[in-house]
Formats: sequence, C-alpha cells, structure tokens
Amino acid sequence: MKKQIDEFGERPSRLVLLDSHAILHRAYHAIPDLATAKGEPTGALYGLVSMVLRITEELKPDYVVACRDMPGKTHRHEIYEEYKGQRQELETDLKVQLDKAPQIFKALGIPVYGLAGFEADDLLGTITKQLSARSDIEIVIASGDKDVLQLVSDRVRVYMIRTGISDLALYDEQAVKERYGFGPELLTDLKGIMGDMSDNIKGVKGVGEGSAKKLIASLGSLSSIYGAIQKQGIETVAEKTGVQKRFVKLVAENETDAVFSKQLATIHSDAPITFVLPQTHWYLVDHVASIAALCDELEFRSLKERVAAITKRKEMDPEGVEVESVRTELEIEPQDVDPHSLEETSVALWLLRSEYTTPSLDDILAYGDTKDFGVAREKIFGDLRKTGRLFDVYEKIEKPLMPIMRRMKEDGIAIDVPYLAKLTKEYSAELTKIAARIYKHAGHEFNINSPKQLGTVIYDELKILPEKQKKTAGGARTTREDELVKLSDMHPIINDILGFRELSKLLGTYVEKMPALVEKDRRIHPTFLQAGSATGRMASENPGVQNIPIKSEYGRRIRDGFIAEKGNVLVSIDYSQIELRVAAGLSGDENLARVFKDGGDVHTAVASQVFNVPPEIVDKEMRRRAKVINFGILYGMGVNALRQNLGARVTREEASKFLSDYFENFSGLSQWIEHIKQSAARTGYTETLYGRRRYFPGFKSALPQLRAQAERMAMNAPIQGTQADIIKLAMIEADALIEKKGWRQKVTLVMQVHDELVYEIDENIAETVAREILKVMEGVVPEGELSGVPIKAEIAIGKNWGEMRKLSK
Repeated sequence: MKKQIDEFGERPSRLVLLDSHAILHRAYHAIPDLATAKGEPTGALYGLVSMVLRITEELKPDYVVACRDMPGKTHRHEIYEEYKGQRQELETDLKVQLDKAPQIFKALGIPVYGLAGFEADDLLGTITKQLSARSDIEIVIASGDKDVLQLVSDRVRVYMIRTGISDLALYDEQAVKERYGFGPELLTDLKGIMGDMSDNIKGVKGVGEGSAKKLIASLGSLSSIYGAIQKQGIETVAEKTGVQKRFVKLVAENETDAVFSKQLATIHSDAPITFVLPQTHWYLVDHVASIAALCDELEFRSLKERVAAITKRKEMDPEGVEVESVRTELEIEPQDVDPHSLEETSVALWLLRSEYTTPSLDDILAYGDTKDFGVAREKIFGDLRKTGRLFDVYEKIEKPLMPIMRRMKEDGIAIDVPYLAKLTKEYSAELTKIAARIYKHAGHEFNINSPKQLGTVIYDELKILPEKQKKTAGGARTTREDELVKLSDMHPIINDILGFRELSKLLGTYVEKMPALVEKDRRIHPTFLQAGSATGRMASENPGVQNIPIKSEYGRRIRDGFIAEKGNVLVSIDYSQIELRVAAGLSGDENLARVFKDGGDVHTAVASQVFNVPPEIVDKEMRRRAKVINFGILYGMGVNALRQNLGARVTREEASKFLSDYFENFSGLSQWIEHIKQSAARTGYTETLYGRRRYFPGFKSALPQLRAQAERMAMNAPIQGTQADIIKLAMIEADALIEKKGWRQKVTLVMQVHDELVYEIDENIAETVAREILKVMEGVVPEGELSGVPIKAEIAIGKNWGEMRKLSK
C-alpha cells in the first residue's frame, strides 16, 4: 500500500487512541440536556460519535482504538485512599451513558481496552510504550484530560478537547513547551508541586502553578530542585528562579508530599496488557450501516446525515477510491468466512484465552498474526490440541453445544406484552408514589437522581450519618447503594431511595424495553453468548435474561411476563446448591461432603459447626450468617467484607472468629483453596474438573493489589467453571434425550439462566419429560467424580416463569 500523504506530509501509519472516559465526560457536560423522545440521556454518546467523525475528517487515522476506565478502585487508591476522593458519585445520566459506551464502539468498529485496577491513562501509556520501537507507527491520543500531555513525544501527539467538544488543539512537544515553558517529561514534576484538585492530589500546599512553573523551568525535575535547594540554600534558589522565598521554603519543607504527588500523577506504562494492532485499517465506510442504525436508535439525525456526507465525499475522492481498492484486495478473503467456521474458531480461541470473551474475527486474525482466516484457524486449533484436556472441553462440551445454542435463539420465548404494558403503568405509578414519600421525608422536592442533591438531603438536612463517614478534602459524600444500605435502619427515606433506584432500573432495562424486542411470532429471541464470560458461564443480551433480579418482588414480577404458548407450560429444572456441592466435591472436604451425602441442609450444618450448637438449635439468624460465610469463603471474602455482609451488629473480632472456626471445621476446603492459589500463581491459570482453564494475567503484575485480586478470583474460578461445564453437559445430554424420544416438536429449550434450564413443553407430557430431564441433569456427573457428593436438581412448572409450582420427586 502506498504511503499516506496529508497536511502533515508523507507519514507512517497513524493510530488514534481514544481516551473514552475523558471524551464522554467532556461531552456530557457540554451537552447535558440531550435526550431521546423517551427521555434517555444521550449527550455524552452524541459527543463521542461526533468526536470520532471529526477525527475521521481531520486526522485520517489508519487505526482507531479506545481505552476506558473500569469500575472500582485503581492501584492509586491502594497507595492513597483519598485519590479522587473529593469527586462526587457519577450522576445517573452519565453513568447510563458510560455503561452504553461499549455498544457505541462496537457499532463504530473500534476495539476497546480496559483493565481492572488501571485507569485509561495507564493503558494509553502502556500502548504508547509497547509501540515505541515501531518507526512505522505514529500515535495521536484524543482526550479531554491534560494528564495525557505527559505522554507527548517525537512520535506521540495529543488531540486535546479544551472546551465543549468543538474547541480542539493538537499538541506536539513544541506546543507543550510553549504552553508550560518546558517539555512533557516535566509535567509530572509540575503536578508534584502544584497538585491537582480534580484528582485530590495535594502537591505542596500553598504553592501555586506560577511558582511551580518557574522552579521547573529554571531547575528542571523535582530531584534537581531539591538538589539545588540543598546545595545552594533557599534564598539563593529564590533569587535565581524569581520565586518568592516563602514559596521555595514551602517546597523545601514538603519534599515527601511533592514526590508522592508526582508518583500519583505519573501515568503507568506497565499495565499487564498486550496491545495488538488491528490487522485491518479502519475505514468509516465499513461501518456505515451499523453507525446509521445506532443514530436511528439514539435519534442522532444530524450525525446520520454527517456520516452520509463524509462517506459520499470519500467515494467522490480519487485518493479515497485508490485506498479502498487496495483494502478490498487485502481483506476480501476474511470477509467471506463461513459463519459456522468463525463460530467454532471463536470458541476455540476463547478456550485458549479465557479473557477474550466472544472473540471477533479481528481477535482470531491477531492471534494467528495473519490476514488469512484459514491460517489463523489452523494455528488456534493446533495450539488447542496441544493442551490435551482443554481440547477435550471443546470436543465434548463446546462444539456439541453450538447447534443447541442456535436453536435456542431461533425458538425464543413467548412474551405477554399486555401484561408488561400493565406493569409499566403500575411501576410508573409506584415510582411516583415513592418519589412523593421521599419528598415528604425531605420536606421539599429535589432531583433524586442527582448524587449531589441527594447527599445534601441525607447528610446535611436529615443528618443521617454513618458511624464512620469518609470525608474527603472536598467534603463530598457518597450515595452509592452499598453505603446507603448501611443507613437503612436510621431513616425510612433510605429504603425509599433504594426502592426508587431499583424500580427505575427495572423499568428502563426490562419492563419498557422488552415489548420492543418482540418479533412477529410474539416471542423475543435473546442472544445467549456461549463464550460470554471468562468463567465458562454463558451470558445473554437483548434482553439480558440472566440479570433479572429475583430477590425483590419488583424483579420477580417481571418473570411473569415470560409465558408459554396455549397448550404448553414452562418447566424450570434448577440445580440445587450446586456451587457448594462442587466446592465440597473438588476439595474433598469430608465434613462438607458428608452434609450433602446425608441429604442435610448445608447452611444449617455449617451454622451448627461454626456456632458450636446442635442442628436443632440453629435459628434463622444463625442459618443466615452461615449462608453468608459459606458463599463468602468461596469468593475470597476477607474479615472486613464478611463483617459488612453479616450486618452492623457483628464486630470485626466476631467476623474473624467465624472465619477461623469455619476453616478449623472444614480444613479440607481450606487446604484446597491454598493449593488453588499457589497453583494459579505458578501456572497463571486454574482448571475445572473437566480441564477448562481460566487465565489470570494479574499474577504477572508487579503491583501487589493486582496479584491479590487475581488470587481472589482464582479461588472461585474452578468452582464456577465446573458449574458451567456441568450445566452445558446437561444441555447436551438432555438434547440427545429429546431427540431419542421423538419429543423435538413438543419440547423446546427456551432459556439457560445460570444453573437453571427452562423448557416450553406440551402440557400433556410436561411432568414425564421434566422427570426424565431431571435424571439426566442429576446423572451428568458420574458417581465418584466429585468425591461422592451427589448433584441434585428441582423441578417447577407453570404457565409463566414467575408463577411456578415445585414438583415433588
């Protein structure tokens, strides 16, 4: 392909890295009131798409990749708990759009990098470092965050959003020097002295940007500044730099704060990711259809017209035609891949790299380091065969499951649209009532969805304060759900706020949206993602049926809208306590296994052991605590987290004793957990009973918090993964049974939800079929494979998914 020529002259290939979080934040505040006709906020998303279009026109990228922040704390919080602590909780409107951003990037054909424990800045820094030796690649970072200017170099520029989404400037090394008086390599030293209020980085208190710039412009880095102060004295340094003596004195007296602040402000370039340059160039014209559909959904009419105008100009441009023709020659072969072959290869790659959930064609080609799909497929399956047991997982579990998954989507499940319409009215009315109660508690109306206003009402006006409220330098207080739950006994407004939030989410995510997904056959057809999670479990989308909550009445009633056709019933067959059964079986813990072999209640039995009382004395509260402990152990819950989940009345000492007593009584489980952690740290992965692997790149990290996070996830991975294997094997064997019995026309698998299979069955044979499938599900694990722990399941039958009667054995 010929070299690219533009206003910058002849150039190497250009990679544009999008700092998605910063762009979305800028756009949200620039266009705060943009929304669809249904009231869904879209300003941030509009700005994001608009930015990509502007980049297309002005920067002419060959590749576009996005980096995003992930939820939760980062490595900076580990060393400084108050990092960004003054920031208020994200407004609901912004959070909704941040959650939807991955769908935007998918429509735009832009791969996204994100990693728990790291900010987008760190990923940007890591990618630029990994490409630093590539003279054939230049990088432009698009961002609204000045922090990324420290990454500017001879091959890295920053396309900075200064105000709104239309005032932009391109920064190279010279532009940085003109703005600050020194190069990008000293920007973290500047932050070390002046701090950064937006991130709650203190710097040297009392010393502002002007004095900090003068010191750095005259003397250079912090180490040079402190070296000069030590050798020449405060007064001499003040005279030479033109900085007032009192400010130099403050800098001299606060070296620790300055150095620590610089450390916080420095972007990491060693995040445990491996950046793969996309195999094909990015062209807007390749994504016109998906972008148009996106614009229709979000009601971005002007952007849709803008896309059409840009692509039309490209078609009329002889330069663009030439590039397009070359692209077609290079990439036509991958575009003609057989969909079933692509599906098989995608699942195979996922088994090899569990973090690649639902791998795309680009992922496959990148793994093979080729543009030829056939070559990439051969490499992937060659590597899979070398693993032995993992290849068996593909052959015996994942491959036979594929046609079953396709049928499940094709068949779909019937939806009671009138019921959901009625529920929409009812829930909307209930939402209005809850809001009225909240206003009455507060004594006035306010925006319940605004964390700032909510915090003012709860903490300042009603004086509802926790025992230990964390206050930042800026005085912001969190209104996150996990924090509000702690206050639920202190004032009735708290439970109303929690109820308001839950009902709002259910309305927007399910009740109002599902009718629009119903097709001509009066059924919805959810997409079940076979390779949708790193654990081996399936995921689902459009709608996400696996995420419908069942602990609350609001959530359970949504299930009533999933119905059977006339003459049929829905049959649910659900594994009972399979997570703990698998844990007992894999660990071989004799005490835990004996509970299941004897047919006892595991939570009562554990309560009896931990609280040292006979089983018949165990009360409801003891059993509840035992249940929390049981599952807390499996998810690596520490003393503080356990105490929080057990309830405010439990002290830290009591929670610590519960843990020690548990491990004393179930020492086999304790030893197995330690073995799993050590093995995973050594090999980088865990294995299920059947050989499925989950990989943990975090074990290779130099950061202790990332290694600890990987260790916690590794503890549960063999259990969740074995559960996933078992239910998938059950689906396969049940499907073979249905075929053998000639039930195909009368028995349809409509959903798989965690450990539950839901069938639609002719009501005349429903109980017979259900009992036969139950036998399959309970017998899918041969006796002895799980230390003799029996696998049990339960049957429930009904006209809808919500109202089902249990069938006795």
